[in-house]
Amino acid sequence: MNGNDKSGPATVAELAEQLRRFADERDWQRFHTPKNLAMALAGEVGELLAELQWLTPDESVRLMADAELSGRIRAEIGDIMIYLTRLADLLGIDLLSAADDKLAEAARRYPADAVRGSAAKAARA
Repeated sequence: MNGNDKSGPATVAELAEQLRRFADERDWQRFHTPKNLAMALAGEVGELLAELQWLTPDESVRLMADAELSGRIRAEIGDIMIYLTRLADLLGIDLLSAADDKLAEAARRYPADAVRGSAAKAARA
């Protein structure tokens, strides 16, 4: 994208546009099908999991204090964001709206006063 330019996109819409241009410049649109992007996204999530796999819970909380590991984690999360944004853009899904809808649904299903301090899942409503 911008190489070493740290200014980068300020919004998800700007990132989506930047990713569209990136794919267009390389003639990669034909490879960016929903199936391929979802598979690439799953692969990147797997790479993030591999970085965390053998850490203790305590180590996983402190992982960003380790310069080498934090760089790898940041890179994997960047890859995940790129593929997720590209997939949502291709499907015409507004990521922030979709997340807002899911948060509203979770608030309805898991009222704070009923679930505070519990990791148990509520019955599907």
